[in-house]
Amino acid sequence: MKQSLQLKIGQQLTMTPQLQQAIRLLQLSTLDLQQEIQQALESNPLLEVSEEENELPGSDEGNERDNTQEKADASDNHESEREESYEDTPEDSWSEDIPSELTTDSSWDDTYQASPAASAPARDDEWEPGDNDTRDETLQDHLLWQLNLTPMSEGDRLVAESIIDGIEPDGYLTLSAEELLEQFVTQYPEDFAETELDEIEAVLHRVQQFDPPGVAARDLSECLAIQLRQLPSDTPFLQDALRLVCEHLQLLGNHDYKTLLRRMRVKEEQLQEIIRLIQSLTPKPGAMINPSQSEYVIPDVVVTKIKGEWVVNLNPDAAPKLRINAQYADLIRRADNSADNNFLKNHLQEARWFLKSLLSRNDTLLKVATEIVARQSDFLEEGEEAMKPMVLHDIAEAVEMHESTISRVTTQKYMHTPRGIFELKYFFSSHVSTSDGGAASSTAIRALIKKLVSAENPGKPLSDNKIAQLLDEQGINVARRTIAKYREAMAIPPSNERKRLV
Repeated sequence: MKQSLQLKIGQQLTMTPQLQQAIRLLQLSTLDLQQEIQQALESNPLLEVSEEENELPGSDEGNERDNTQEKADASDNHESEREESYEDTPEDSWSEDIPSELTTDSSWDDTYQASPAASAPARDDEWEPGDNDTRDETLQDHLLWQLNLTPMSEGDRLVAESIIDGIEPDGYLTLSAEELLEQFVTQYPEDFAETELDEIEAVLHRVQQFDPPGVAARDLSECLAIQLRQLPSDTPFLQDALRLVCEHLQLLGNHDYKTLLRRMRVKEEQLQEIIRLIQSLTPKPGAMINPSQSEYVIPDVVVTKIKGEWVVNLNPDAAPKLRINAQYADLIRRADNSADNNFLKNHLQEARWFLKSLLSRNDTLLKVATEIVARQSDFLEEGEEAMKPMVLHDIAEAVEMHESTISRVTTQKYMHTPRGIFELKYFFSSHVSTSDGGAASSTAIRALIKKLVSAENPGKPLSDNKIAQLLDEQGINVARRTIAKYREAMAIPPSNERKRLV
């Protein structure tokens, strides 16, 4: 094989650490970005939080130019604060108590006594149970608290604790009485060998009287029946409602009102009142006690209407403003190759990269959000029904970026508008052809379906075919299976399940 030298011209994209950091910051959500910034502040001494509201990330040039003046001002402020502190401190409050000469082995605490006004830790007798308890109360905690207030024998208490342990977060008991009895006979043969099933059922009935009403039920029928039995005896249609949930709940679930009227032997007006009473109950009693973790969304951009035009701005509270610490930057010497100087140089370069990546992220996010608002201004004016079809390629062409970049920018990024907070992905939807040759957004079609369903007659709900016909009259050609797909995505039941008497 003959060796030779060749010249070749080509282009190649190299994923430098700086580029990798910029891409990683671009796809982070606001909460993840705040954690990333906090980690950078803890690991890099050259980074610090700017206290000036009008300072943007990466604006370290002005800080370096005004470093001398800032240090002079800081020194003057420090001297003035120290003088004020001396003037504000009463001399006779502590100086007279300190002797002019102290022994060699004396300590400061032996001579100086803190002022009574100084903050001191709370005494043990001031502490109350629950002061440090930040854990939310669960359903089991709520039930065990009631169990401790209920007089029971040791055996019954053990059975009740096992019943409470078997209750799901929604309030239903997953274990049957037979399984509980078998479990106790196996684990405690001496104590529960002669225990009968009726004793387990009796303890279960006592637990079912706990708060919230309907807890420890084994199915929906029993749950509703427990709640009905706890209502006042003079409640109208109470016995009829009990009969319905115990014997004909399946017919009610299938909305078979004709069969219900015949089986219950009541009039239609009476059946409506019975159903209203049942609808006032709670099908999942455990949801009333179980804490729900709140998920907070911090919008990245804010959209406001100023003088008839929609203006997009970055949320100033989304992330803290950063800058390079001027004091540490001034310590860097160019010709010094010591370990300390190299340490500062490396961290200064990392800080600049980090600030540049943050600035690039903000610029890209603002550019993409502005283009989205320009294309979806009708949505901001009129609502979901005016949403225009738009895909990632449309925004990528407008801002001259790749679709993958647009996907990273719009994922887990939120926009605050007068109509609410929306993820940037929400504004993208597929195209659906119309009769006039145009295109409609799938989001707009979902909004129209929701509007038609909400305005329908409960006694005669619209079928998927009827909804497709109504949309066709508006110039939107949508197949029946597409209507069914959109309806299921919005958790709207079919027409036979939407039928109501009330």
